[in-house]
Amino acid sequence: MNSFIPWIGGKKSLRNAICERFPGEKPDKYVEVFGGAAWVLFNKENYAKTEIYNDINDNLVNLFKCVKYHPNALREEMQFVLNSRSTFKNFRELYKADGMTDIQRASMYLYIIKASYGANTKYFGSKKLNFYDFEYLDKVKQRLSKVIIENKSFDIIIKQYDRFDTLFYCDPPYYKTEKYYDTGNIIFDEQEHKKLKDILSNIKGKFVLSYNDNEFIRKLYSEFNIDEVERQNNLVSKHKNKNKTYKELIIRNY
Repeated sequence: MNSFIPWIGGKKSLRNAICERFPGEKPDKYVEVFGGAAWVLFNKENYAKTEIYNDINDNLVNLFKCVKYHPNALREEMQFVLNSRSTFKNFRELYKADGMTDIQRASMYLYIIKASYGANTKYFGSKKLNFYDFEYLDKVKQRLSKVIIENKSFDIIIKQYDRFDTLFYCDPPYYKTEKYYDTGNIIFDEQEHKKLKDILSNIKGKFVLSYNDNEFIRKLYSEFNIDEVERQNNLVSKHKNKNKTYKELIIRNY
């Protein structure tokens, strides 16, 4: 199944290539460290006995929790919302305000994601949208019903769940494009990339890691298995004289 939201850096186009490189034997625990829109998680019905979705973005985590626990309330909150620039602007100003309930905050954030250009949550996308595919939320709720949802930094979540029978999937902010990601109070700079590598180099479990293809990342993870893959470059695919493919890396410690 598909994710219920678009997302910057979402793995819709790359999910099959990532899943093909997962270990043949199911792990006891499966952890998406940088959850985002969870395109990989939604790609299959089940990866492990225990599955964990994690993201540092508390608004995104709140949205996932509301879809899991309160989909009907989310439906009611959104059923009369109109697709307009003024609504987008108002929600951008309101969703972080004090006094908002979790449901109100989730509905506004869902709207902002869907209505924004490229799911960047900053600029109105001026496009036709269907906000009311609420039947699909029931499928999402069902998929998330046994998934643990966490809101922690990558170092804490990896330490918490690291076991010999754990598989971590990591999709961190891509190198030199970090400004496009919402990483909470963490400034994801070069030191954070190195920190992630140091942590993954010493885990007991297995990891699969997706990154943009560049020399810094190749050198940083040179001791591991690195596969080069290509995907469609969605943001430029409609423009002439633009590179319509984008090279990425899938890195593993097995």
